[in-house]
Amino acid sequence: MAYNNYGNSFQRTTPIVLNLMIINGLVFLAQLFLDKSMDVTNLLALYPYESGLFKPYQLVTHMFAHANFFHILFNMYGLWMFGTVLERTWGPKRFLIFYLVCGLAAGIAQTLLVHDAASIGASGAVMGLLAAFGFLFPNTQFFIIPFPFPIKAKYLVAIIAAIDLLSGVHPGKADNIAHFAHLGGLVMGLILVILWKFTDKKTIR
Repeated sequence: MAYNNYGNSFQRTTPIVLNLMIINGLVFLAQLFLDKSMDVTNLLALYPYESGLFKPYQLVTHMFAHANFFHILFNMYGLWMFGTVLERTWGPKRFLIFYLVCGLAAGIAQTLLVHDAASIGASGAVMGLLAAFGFLFPNTQFFIIPFPFPIKAKYLVAIIAAIDLLSGVHPGKADNIAHFAHLGGLVMGLILVILWKFTDKKTIR
């Protein structure tokens, strides 16, 4: 996935985005090298509320752990691609609040609606970033392999939301994606960006 506006180089990555990427990378290395001795992944994972294994801290820790290299690669690419634009738009403090609140909302949705599996990953928080990006820059065009035509951000958000909703309600036998976490992050992202836009307008005199 790539888009033809708001390009950015790694050297110009905004500070909160960069630090989030570093933290995620360090946690992933800890998972790789310490899982056998300390069971890091299970310690950080978010368990369903009814499982008896749920702990409140998991609502935060789950968004910094990942299942494999491609899982973290895709999420960090999304964080970098959308996050750098949004952090420049809002500033570091508001961006960090937005990211963490979306991640918490994703975790709450997942643990309340899914009863049979633990979850890890930053996908819910990244989905919140996608939702905000689609709202603020709706006509930005994305090029997604293998489609030969661009898709506007506002349509991309709607398509992904529809896929997650359908897949969450009717999951396949081998489906291990936290669809409700995605939806929780996306919905919270939309709520926050709309609320902020409204309140910002109200405070301008």
